[in-house]
Amino acid sequence: MYQTYDLVIVVPCYNESKRLQLGEFHRFLKKNNKVLFCFVNDGSTDITINYLRVLNSAYPNQTHVIDLEINQGKAEAVRMGVISCLEIFNFKKIAYLDADLSTSLNECFSISSQLNHKITFAFGSRIAKLDTTISRKKYRFIVGRCLATLISSQLNLRVYDTQCGCKVFERSLAALLFKEKFISKWLFDVELFHRLLFLYGKTKLIEKVNEVPLNSWIDTDDSKVPLAYFFKLWFDLILIKYTYKMPIKPKEIKNEAVFE
Repeated sequence: MYQTYDLVIVVPCYNESKRLQLGEFHRFLKKNNKVLFCFVNDGSTDITINYLRVLNSAYPNQTHVIDLEINQGKAEAVRMGVISCLEIFNFKKIAYLDADLSTSLNECFSISSQLNHKITFAFGSRIAKLDTTISRKKYRFIVGRCLATLISSQLNLRVYDTQCGCKVFERSLAALLFKEKFISKWLFDVELFHRLLFLYGKTKLIEKVNEVPLNSWIDTDDSKVPLAYFFKLWFDLILIKYTYKMPIKPKEIKNEAVFE
């Protein structure tokens, strides 16, 4: 009989050999045997795959490694990880998380506990408060807030942080949201919200989604997003906006009775 996991965490990895915190994964895996990690090596040119194989050898029943020969970008790496896990493993919830662990493993696991018979999607939000530790470089914070305000306006939703790299989905919802490729390699989080809006409608989405303020989030020194993408992301936003506002919705998004 196949093992059933409470949570699967997809971790996209591109040249992460200097940032991958093997010790953190080891400690977490020892304590949580109902969690499976799906590492997607996204065409790395360093020795990332060697580190992933070490983890896989130590925890063969709790890790799954996908080795892509050619870099696909974060959106497709995450999507391929989700699709692979849906085909192979039994689980209740699935998340994706950045490899640098800016959001910790324990916090991701905690956010997953928000899912229940009513809430089908929960995500972390980098809201700086007196009782939280949110460390972001000033320029990233400024650009991030401008982008977040624009995205919130585009979606017509009061979402504080669509771009935090920690999101958790109920299994059947993930199967619908990740079925087809995304338009943007990096702004696929925005597309996820557009797809959610189409599936649920605004009123039901608000009832089924939970934005969870993080206790801690630590900005890493090196971003995997190319600097040149700063100029392209505005075009991506416009393309996403008009694609998901077409009179005939994208064919890949289909409403299902599971959401009734």
